[in-house]
Amino acid sequence: MSITNTPSSNDACLSIVHSLMCHRQGGESETFAKRAIESLVKKLKEKKDELDSLITAITTNGAHPSKCVTIGRTLDGRLQVAGRKGFPHVIYTRLWRWPDLHKNELKHVKYCQFAFDLKCDSVCVNPYHYDRVVSPGIDLSSLQLTSSGPSLGLMVKDEYDFDGQAPLPTMEGGHSLQTIQHPPSSRGGPPSEPFGTPGLLSPSDASTASTSAFPSISVGSGSEGLSPPPYPLPLPPYSLPLLLSTPPSQDYGPVHNELGFQPPISNHPAPDYWCSIAYFEMDVQVGETFKVPSTGPVVTVDGYVDPSGGDRFCLGQLSNVHRTEAIERARLHIGKGIQLEGKGEGDVWVRCLSDHAVFVQSYYLDREAGRAPGDAVHKIYPSAYIKVFDLRQCHRQMQQQAATAQAAAAAQAAAVAGNIPGPGSVGGIAPAISLSAAAGIGVDDLRRLCILRMSFVKGWGPDYPRTSIKETPCWIEIHLHRALQLLDEVLHTMPIGDPQPLD
Repeated sequence: MSITNTPSSNDACLSIVHSLMCHRQGGESETFAKRAIESLVKKLKEKKDELDSLITAITTNGAHPSKCVTIGRTLDGRLQVAGRKGFPHVIYTRLWRWPDLHKNELKHVKYCQFAFDLKCDSVCVNPYHYDRVVSPGIDLSSLQLTSSGPSLGLMVKDEYDFDGQAPLPTMEGGHSLQTIQHPPSSRGGPPSEPFGTPGLLSPSDASTASTSAFPSISVGSGSEGLSPPPYPLPLPPYSLPLLLSTPPSQDYGPVHNELGFQPPISNHPAPDYWCSIAYFEMDVQVGETFKVPSTGPVVTVDGYVDPSGGDRFCLGQLSNVHRTEAIERARLHIGKGIQLEGKGEGDVWVRCLSDHAVFVQSYYLDREAGRAPGDAVHKIYPSAYIKVFDLRQCHRQMQQQAATAQAAAAAQAAAVAGNIPGPGSVGGIAPAISLSAAAGIGVDDLRRLCILRMSFVKGWGPDYPRTSIKETPCWIEIHLHRALQLLDEVLHTMPIGDPQPLD
């Protein structure tokens, strides 16, 4: 079939696939492209209007307006094609528009109703419903966050003993870690300025605090001179494309009363301590776990030697007979450390007070950046103030994973007993094996949703010589008690039994 013979949704799948293959950009192998297109066409065969929209968009190179082309969103947001996993809108935009596209360069157009970032149950994969944030001619390794700042390639490895340019993060799909940058607002004051406690302010004072003592996060060149909005605005989803684009016309600062109109998730009384913090050097915990009372929403973790207590955890006074010289050097650079702030029923924000970046493992930031949980390391620059945990999102994930594990365990038990009905029922062990991964979700997996990890000074992942946070010289693990309390409630309503051995 020639390109001029445009098919319609009434044609055979083979004819439609052949036509759409003629318009691919060549970045992927022919086998992968064909598998991806075949999969999409089959999914759309029952939605003829959307299939026609896809055909129109691709065969006219977006010259004519087209509707959303949707497929169902998976649990982790990714689509598997030919043994590879990736975000669906990225896969098809690479196929038909930009073969060199980075997964975090896409921003949906205003009229797209099911864009990936909107987190609907369906995802629009129409390549012409997305714009590229960074133009194809820009080299990411020299992309600058400010007009005079260092390049991203240099900033990735911003450690005190800098020893050369770090490699760029891995661009392909999969489970390889990637360092995601979270710089501060360029119009914020110096790190040494006094910091208030907006969580304790009245709503009328909160907006003042957010524009004075707390510089909000604006990313990209030309961010100077942004004025705050005259009224509180809802916090938009924090997605990585903001890191690679001109900042929005309005500066979305931290909104301190963002949960003011939401009912509590649980009526159970809040715990006496809102979090507990354990300090580690490499893979060894040093000192006692520090508990933060719920009466104090803000706690500082620093490197000084003052006695710890109340709202301050001082790491400098902790001793370790096995401490190496490298760990000692790193500890000297913790300085003012970080400030953690609990908001609402259990959300958490972090401010980097240190002169050096901190590196954070946060499932909330992973999701907001379009990554799978545990798929990224987030670099928080000095003076940056950013949300790192959302209690409602965590609660939803707990319920989803617990329900999935419970259903899979029941199905696995039925499969072992040979009780699965239907023509595919063979009984015995074979069907159970396919369910074992989902059934294997345990309490420890759910507890990880309630934990934050932060490394001082030194990062980990593909941009650094350390592959795990347990290889960094000084880091903390933060257990969020309200989230753990909600997890306990979820487990009581839908208990997860330990996977039984298969006889």
